[in-house]
Amino acid sequence: MTMVAILTGAGVSTDSGIPDYRGPQGLWRQDPEAERLVTYGPYMADPEVRRRSWLMRRDAPVLTAEPNAAHRAIAAFDRSGHALRVITQNVDGLHQAAGLPGRKVLELHGSARSVVCTACHARSPMAEALERLEAGDPDPACRACGGILKPATVMFGQRLDPVVLGNAMSIAKAAEVFVAVGTSLQVQPAASLAGIAAEHGARLIVVNAEPTPYDPLADEVLREPIGTALPALLERLR
Repeated sequence: MTMVAILTGAGVSTDSGIPDYRGPQGLWRQDPEAERLVTYGPYMADPEVRRRSWLMRRDAPVLTAEPNAAHRAIAAFDRSGHALRVITQNVDGLHQAAGLPGRKVLELHGSARSVVCTACHARSPMAEALERLEAGDPDPACRACGGILKPATVMFGQRLDPVVLGNAMSIAKAAEVFVAVGTSLQVQPAASLAGIAAEHGARLIVVNAEPTPYDPLADEVLREPIGTALPALLERLR
């Protein structure tokens, strides 16, 4: 049975109403200051940055978004009995919401559906923190120890969990087909997974609207909209 690995980036979730970061309509191009709200140093040092960051989380569509055709196609491919692992740069949990078992999803950048204390590392639901925000607490602290809470995501300025990254590299090395979809392949070390897969003999397929640095290594590059291109590709891979 062919081992298929799929690396998904922000472009996979744009059809669910979640904006990407670096595309033509990306969040950083629309509001460059927004990047500061998800950068670890300013977030930890400046209460005003935290207050604005919590407001951004409140207004973001992540918790209300629904899986789209790409998420559903990946889940359907898994249900068809293929050996599949998904490595995602996304923090929205939409692969799991589409029915893909959580054990088959490796979240490189964590999850926006939870918060974590930066002092005692206690975790709790994001929805609970946002309820406290709505109740009038502009910078909710950890209930257990009073420490600073942050989304359970990897912010800019933080390292990826080395165990998670190691698992991702193992998947890339083992894959016979590696599909990079909806990712600019510019953010390291996640982007290097495409190169690792190709170096270890995988058939590399890139599905992305814009050119990526790994296109020259790819066996196939698809520029069509992800919502139609990915389901068609997975149907071929069956």
